[in-house]
Amino acid sequence: MVLEFGRLITAMVTPFDRDLKVNWESADRLIDHLIDEQGSDSLVVCGTTGESPTLTEEEKLGLLRFAVSKAKGRCKIIAGTGSYDTKHSIELTKEAERIGVDGILLVSPYYNRPSQEGLYAHFRAVAESTSLPVMLYNIPKRTGVTIEASTIVRLAHDVPNIVATKEAHDNLDLITTIIGQAPESFRVYSGDDILTLPLMAIGAYGVVSVASHLIGREMREMMEHYLAGRVAEAARLHAKLQPLFNSLVPNPVRVKTALRVKGFDVGSVRLPLVDGSEEDEALLRRLFG
Repeated sequence: MVLEFGRLITAMVTPFDRDLKVNWESADRLIDHLIDEQGSDSLVVCGTTGESPTLTEEEKLGLLRFAVSKAKGRCKIIAGTGSYDTKHSIELTKEAERIGVDGILLVSPYYNRPSQEGLYAHFRAVAESTSLPVMLYNIPKRTGVTIEASTIVRLAHDVPNIVATKEAHDNLDLITTIIGQAPESFRVYSGDDILTLPLMAIGAYGVVSVASHLIGREMREMMEHYLAGRVAEAARLHAKLQPLFNSLVPNPVRVKTALRVKGFDVGSVRLPLVDGSEEDEALLRRLFG
């Protein structure tokens, strides 16, 4: 099984209204924007950028249904169904498959810090509960645990529908090992916008992006320059985009602010996140206004 989800995948924010309920009208407009204006090949819905830990089960399933219906085959929909509860992840994954999503994104279990054998058993159990292609999500700073290269390579060889990984860290040794030892069809995606080009230089396939809410076309241009052998042009564009990449970390607060600056009513964030400072908003207005 090969993951045909393209090189530019956007981890979509969840729009809220003034009462912090899902804003369906805004979600409708945002999905069109990400596909038609920013050129996303796929969208991750109900991922951590979408504030999934604060969403109810009903909201998650509703968002997945809405995204599948709205996309209408124009891009692929990847459901974020990972958690630190294997049983719950399996149940949500099965529901997502019934809804008609195209793939699954599984973040490593957070807080409980399982062993590598526990991680292997968790991901295998969830992947074997579905026929959909599965992308792992390795983000050690947020979860407190690293999925080691040996574990990812083992899963890539042992479980046919585990076909990709999103690597959101700067451990190039780990990423190089995955690229060198996983099956040739296994795809590695950068999970950090600023590392897109550096990771492609060592064999990564693309990016699961936050910045592509706003500069997706430019990111695609950068990747296309690199793939066509125009490395200097890719590096020039990477340098130009660097301050924009850096302005949007470390959570959905800033990208939601930047979207509002651009006229998208995606609302605020749910607690425990809070809106950024006036200084943050002023910076984003200078960069994206």
